Amino acid sequence: MIGGMSWISTRTYYEYINQLMQKRCGPKASAPLLIDSLDYRDFTALDTEADWDRATGLLIDSARRLEQAGAEGIVITANAMHRVYDKLVDAVSIEVLHIADSTGERMQAKGASDAAILGTKAVMTESFFRKRLVSHGVDLLPPEMAHAEQLERLISQELKLGKKTRDAERTLKSMITWYEQHGAKAIVLACTELELVVDIDANVLPIYDTARIHCEAAIEWIDCS
Repeated sequence: MIGGMSWISTRTYYEYINQLMQKRCGPKASAPLLIDSLDYRDFTALDTEADWDRATGLLIDSARRLEQAGAEGIVITANAMHRVYDKLVDAVSIEVLHIADSTGERMQAKGASDAAILGTKAVMTESFFRKRLVSHGVDLLPPEMAHAEQLERLISQELKLGKKTRDAERTLKSMITWYEQHGAKAIVLACTELELVVDIDANVLPIYDTARIHCEAAIEWIDCS
């Protein structure tokens, strides 16, 4: 796992993969994982292509360290960092599991349509994530820019720092209700930290949590023996 972006998301991946491992392989089982935890400060101001080039280099270095340490597959524990997925894949010889592919396949199997993405501004508005979902037959509603800006602030200034508030919970509940009223039939929760303030199992719309789906796909790599 390439982690640290933020430590909250890395913790979520580690915890959920091990919960899945216990269900699959027995209560005493734990997942054999290699984790390269990066410094989140290096990924907090990606405003220019030069910034993204620098971030890409850090992610490629991380992927190569994991491969050299014996990893047989890689997951990036952050939706937004999949912006550089293609360059990272070209830099290693092992499989890198794309979070939007895992999610798109699940949504296609469930017949989900007219979905709204909630996440960082980049994930909500840029093509690297949206096109990947659409390639699996998932119809997406256009992003609401005011929501994208609001979520960007909430995620970067609160959730990625481990801050969970009632105001944030109300904000997300209101957004999901707004999308439901504007034709959404499903929500793609495309930021790992959003699960801190969204009740995935009790909502007005079906919620597709990309991080959980990503973990469920990754556990298929692990042999109980």
